[in-house]
Formats: sequence, C-alpha cells, structure tokens
Amino acid sequence: MLAGGQNTLFLPKSSILLLIMDEIKQLLSKYNNDAIEGIETIPQSGGDRVYRRIKTGNDSFIAASNYNIKENEAFLYFSRHFKMAGCPVPEIYVVNDNKTLYLQQDMGTTSLLNILETEGYSDHVYALFKKSLKALAHLQVKGAEGLDYNYCITSSSFGRQAILSDLLYFKYYFLDTLKIAYDKEKLVSEFEVLSTALSNAEHQYFMFRDFQSRNIIVHNDTVNFIDYQGGMKGAVQYDVASLLWQAKANLSDEWKSNLMEYYVDCLENVLQQPVDKKRFEEEYNGYVLIRLLQVLGAYGFRGLFERKAHFLTSIPLALRNLKWFMLNNKTAFGLAEFERLLGLIVADEIIKKFEPIRATADTPLQVKINSFSFIKSGYPKEESANGGGFVFDMRGILNPGRIDAYKKLTGRDKPVKDYLEQQTKMPEFLNGVYSVVNISVEDYIARGFESLTINFGCTGGQHRSVYAADAVARHLRNKYGVKIIVNHIEQNFTETNA
Repeated sequence: MLAGGQNTLFLPKSSILLLIMDEIKQLLSKYNNDAIEGIETIPQSGGDRVYRRIKTGNDSFIAASNYNIKENEAFLYFSRHFKMAGCPVPEIYVVNDNKTLYLQQDMGTTSLLNILETEGYSDHVYALFKKSLKALAHLQVKGAEGLDYNYCITSSSFGRQAILSDLLYFKYYFLDTLKIAYDKEKLVSEFEVLSTALSNAEHQYFMFRDFQSRNIIVHNDTVNFIDYQGGMKGAVQYDVASLLWQAKANLSDEWKSNLMEYYVDCLENVLQQPVDKKRFEEEYNGYVLIRLLQVLGAYGFRGLFERKAHFLTSIPLALRNLKWFMLNNKTAFGLAEFERLLGLIVADEIIKKFEPIRATADTPLQVKINSFSFIKSGYPKEESANGGGFVFDMRGILNPGRIDAYKKLTGRDKPVKDYLEQQTKMPEFLNGVYSVVNISVEDYIARGFESLTINFGCTGGQHRSVYAADAVARHLRNKYGVKIIVNHIEQNFTETNA
C-alpha cells in the first residue's frame, strides 16, 4: 500500500517501482527542493527493506521502503530516541503517511567490515573496533533511559523464551539437517536450563541484536550504527559477542580478549560503577555460544532451505568459529547432551561437508560461459572434445529490452542489473542455475575433466543472457576458483578469468 491508499497487490513490479520513485520525489520535496540527479539502489541483505541512495546537487539521502509497518515504526522510534541520547545513528528527515517510506541521513557507503577486508588487522582497524565498542556501551545504557520497549518488533526483552527460541531455531534449521541421532526431549530440557540461566544476566539494557561490523558505517573515521530495529532489552554481552565473534571478521583470540576487556572499561565508565568481571565473563561466554548457534540457524535457513549461495559458503566459517570457542572456553552449565552434539557438529567431516571443493593451479577444468541470441546467431557451437554442457533459456524472464530507457544498454549496465534483480524473477532463476551447475563443476574438478560449457540465450542476446552469464561466472569464480572464459557473442566481447 502506497501513500494515498493505492493497493499494489496486483500491480506488476515495474509499475510498483515507478510509483515508489514518484513517491520518493514527492517525499523529498517536503524536505528539500533540490532536483534529484541520481537514484542508486543499494543491494539488499537478509531483510525485505529496499534502500535507495538519492543524490541531489548538494547532498545525498537514503530512501527506505518497506511494507512491514511495525518494523518501520520500531526503526523510526529507536532512531529518534537514540539521536536525542547522543548516539551515532542516522537522522530521520521525513516519513510518508503510511509509514512505508522514509528519508534518512546518508551515513556513507563504507562499513567496518569493508575496511577490515581492505586493510587487514591494522592498528587503524583495531582503533575503529574500540570506537565501536565505546559507542555501543553508550547506546546500550544511555539509549535505554526512557526507552519505550513496546515498539520492539517481537519480544520486548531477550529473556528465557527469546533465548529458547534462538536455540530451537538452531535445532530446526541446522542441527536437524545433519540427521544426527539425539535425545530430543533431553536436548530441549537442557535448552530450557541454559535459557533460564542466561536470562538472569546482571547487566540488561538495550540490546542491538545484530551488532556486527557490516552494520557499522565508518565516515571520516567516525563510527555510525544502522539496522538496530530488531533490538530489545537484554544482556549487554550479546552485542559484544556478535561483533567480536562475527565469522566473516575472523578476529584473533588476542583481539577478542583485549577488546572485550576494553568494552568492560567503557561500560564501567558509562555506569559510573564497577562491574563484576568474573560474572560478566561467565555470562559473556554463554552469550557467545547463543550468538554462534543463532547465526548457524540463520545460515541454515537462508542457505540450506532458501539456497542462497552467500549463506551456504558462510557455514564452514561459522562452524570453525564454534569449534575454536569450544576448545578454548569453558561454560559451566553441565548440559551433557547439548555438549555432546556440539562436539559432533564441529567435527572435521561435518565442516568438510559444507566446504566446496576448490580448484588449484593444477586443475585442468576450464568453464566457458556464453551469452547469445536465439534469433540472431542461434545456439553456440560446442567445440570441446567431450561435448555436452548446459543451455539455459532466459526468455521466461521479463525483458528489459522492451523498455525504451534500456534498449541501448546491456546486462552489464547498472540500470539493467537493478531492473533484473528487483523487478523480475532473475534471482530465483539463478539460484536454480547455481544448484544445477554446481553439481557438474564439483564433479568435473574431482575427476580432472578439462572443459564445461554453459550457455545463456535470450531474444537479442543483449540484456538477460549477458547478465546471467556474468552472474554465473562470478559465482563459479568465487566459490570454486575455476578458470573461466566469458563470451558475449552478440557484443563481440570475450573475457578470460571473468
């Protein structure tokens, strides 16, 4: 439902986008009269919110569209409350009447994770982690003062039931997929014991819930926070565990230990009183475990059930994180069945199950990926000695070539990519392609085969097939490290190791 009561349920995606763009312009005009010079769609992560960067001559803004009103209300309320408490969160400028669209401050494009991946474990990165933890302690304690937890999306507090829900999430979406025999009643009983113990943590204020380096935006060496709408009242240790034990960040034991101690100092400064460090660390270790298992549940759901490649490749990282934690930290909860199962799921053979086979310098396999037009050039000739391969027909996907603005562009141009990703079934189509092609690539690497051809055809060989060929090349390169040749036949363009 857009402003003005227009129901979008039966409208095509292209029409919905035009309506949203028009509403963005109207909303911006209520705050700023500058003309819009560019609109850039920001890639989505796990949620349903769509962010667009709106550029004017003098400034830029983020337009967030989301039909989950309760989620929007939580974010808007938390943002305004935290801003008044001096927390580093975006300012909210203007909201539409239906609360499905709002403009917020543009905090920048570079996350703490981006900087970590670029610079590595430098003194500068370490200093940014310290800044993040100091700002976190302030937000948790000062941001909790006078906060109305009725705005929370689900539970108002991360208590026994919420902790138990996270453990069951891990059980259903990850543990049960491994088909390991266990005593279900005993395990659930032990989950309840653990949930009760952790729900009695000493320091409970605002809990960010997803405090990770991807949600920390760095601009001019200052840290800013985003995506806290899922927050609630809870133990402060959970957020510290989320940041320091993020699998993608892969922080060293020394960094984790020193940064945790630094956070405790920051917490004491905000509270203006000492913290029982022994109890704090015991509770912290329990919440590290809860967070690691919650992440595995999320990766299981997004990867094993929704078949999203990014989450599948993250599973072995998370398992290695959990394995290291279990070997180096002791939890004093005495949960025999739970601990037995944790030992089984971090076994090398389980981790290996989720790690894809990788090509080496000696791997002979070369994957050739073609885009072509069924009308102009027809099926590409298969020139390898073994023949075979795949041909995928892209004509079931909406054609950007029918839109005047895209007719002279190709599937490599950003407006076309945005259209295919957001207004067509291209993402679902490609997830199916990945699943099928992965089987052959893994088998061919293992058996020493030399060639595999993958063809994508559409009407003109210009938009859909080009986009799909590039996407599959990127997927195979990142996941398997194989040698790749991309050949866009209608564009007379060939790229090796694309």
